[in-house]
Amino acid sequence: MAQVTGKTMIGELLMIDENIAPILLEIGMHCLGCPSSQMETIEEAAMVHGIEPQELVDRINDFLAKDGK
Repeated sequence: MAQVTGKTMIGELLMIDENIAPILLEIGMHCLGCPSSQMETIEEAAMVHGIEPQELVDRINDFLAKDGK
């Protein structure tokens, strides 16, 4: 099972499982295809969108655990 950290890049995250996109869209990250967002870490994306970084990491890891990735 894949595990991510706050230092995982958004581009890498979407390669692990593209089905994570709705979670990111839900927090207001609507530019997932933008080159600059691909080089942003989960931690940076969370902070920019007013989300506690560890909460987002935990939510993504919970999703990956349930999805079997």
